[in-house]
Amino acid sequence: MADVNHVILIGRLTKDLGSDERSFGYVNNGQARANVSIAVNRNKKSGDQWIDETSYFDVTIWGKTAENLKPYLTKGKQIAVEGYLKQDRWEKDGQKFSKVTVVANTVQLLGGRSDSNQSAGGGAPKFQPRNDSMSQSFGESYSNDSYGGTGNDFPEDIPF
Repeated sequence: MADVNHVILIGRLTKDLGSDERSFGYVNNGQARANVSIAVNRNKKSGDQWIDETSYFDVTIWGKTAENLKPYLTKGKQIAVEGYLKQDRWEKDGQKFSKVTVVANTVQLLGGRSDSNQSAGGGAPKFQPRNDSMSQSFGESYSNDSYGGTGNDFPEDIPF
C-alpha cells in the first residue's frame, strides 16, 4: 500500500508577504519562492466551555503562484492551502535540528476583496428594491391563466 502525504489547511496569514527579505525571493534557478505562516484555529471543549486552540504552520509557495499572489497575501487574509508536508533536517555545532513545513500545490484566497474592510462598512453591497412600475409585487403581476387544463382530464384507466 502506498503512503499518503496530503494536507489541506484553512487559516489566516500572520504577516504581510514581503515584510522581510526571507519571506519572498528567487532561488538560483530563477524560480520564485514565498514563505508565509498561517494561524489555524480549532475549537475544543474543556469541561463545560469551548476554547480556541491556535496552531501555526509555515507554508512554502513556489513559482508563478508565489509571484501572482504576492500583492494579495497580507496579514489577516484567509487562505486555503492544499499541499504536502516536507521535513528539513540539518546539523549545527553537532546538534541535530528538524523542521516540518507545508509545501503548497495550490493556494486559494478566501473571503472578500479585503477582510478588514468588511467590519468598516465594506463588503457586499446591500440589496435595495426599485420603486417604479417595473417592480410590481409578484401577486399583482401574476395572472391566473390556466396552462394545461384543470388536472381532471386524465383517463380512469392508466396503462401502467
